[in-house]
Amino acid sequence: MRKQRTLIFNHSIWLILIALAVLWVVQFSSAVAAPVRQTQDLAVINSPASNAVVQGQVQIVGSSDHPSFQFYAIEFSPEPVTGSQWQIVGETHNTPVISGVLETWDTTLIPDGSYTLRLRTVRLDGNYTEAFSQQVVVANTQPLPTDTPTPGVTTEVEAVPAIPTETPTPLPPTPTVSIEQPIVDTPTPRPVETSAPLQDPEEVTSFIPTVTGFSLSPLRDACLYGAGIMFSVFLLFGFLAALRTFIMGFIQRMRRRT
Repeated sequence: MRKQRTLIFNHSIWLILIALAVLWVVQFSSAVAAPVRQTQDLAVINSPASNAVVQGQVQIVGSSDHPSFQFYAIEFSPEPVTGSQWQIVGETHNTPVISGVLETWDTTLIPDGSYTLRLRTVRLDGNYTEAFSQQVVVANTQPLPTDTPTPGVTTEVEAVPAIPTETPTPLPPTPTVSIEQPIVDTPTPRPVETSAPLQDPEEVTSFIPTVTGFSLSPLRDACLYGAGIMFSVFLLFGFLAALRTFIMGFIQRMRRRT
């Protein structure tokens, strides 16, 4: 009977120590867990800016990113802008860009004139954030070259006797009336975050996730994290074994006294 109570007491001590060890490991894991990469909601066109004059191949520079990023697209429309005139520049892109080249715009394929550029950052839930660059003037037309004389060819002009002409009396200058039209600044709309799902499914070609690269940093962090946990567990069990030995010795001394 005495041995049975001793076994029950020993098992209870071990269960309590194991529960404390598990609780400590869980708290340690949550404390040293690797932080998740934080991103921003970005939709910015840095170049060309509003009121810029461009020609030829134009690099569109800016940023497009979001924590739940799906893809982004660059579009343009003649001004004044209507809902049905938007055309995509290049194709949709499934990789975020931070302060880099978003797309190259070939302006030789469109007539000269004023256009609006639009960047749309689409999220996984279908919502999107937009940025605009307005009154971007495409000017690819160059003036025609002037006629130049052919070298080696001399044109003789027959002299004509001068005919006296009468000098007219100058008239008083006519006052010029100029009418200045007021210049109205067109406000540049800020990025607008919509709450409705994407309404233009034809603008989305396909969503094909791409892998930009492989990094060894997560693997290294995981190895260090696992090694730290194992070392901590070994230390904890060593401490528990020493504590158990101390408790058992104390119990035996108490029994000898009784």
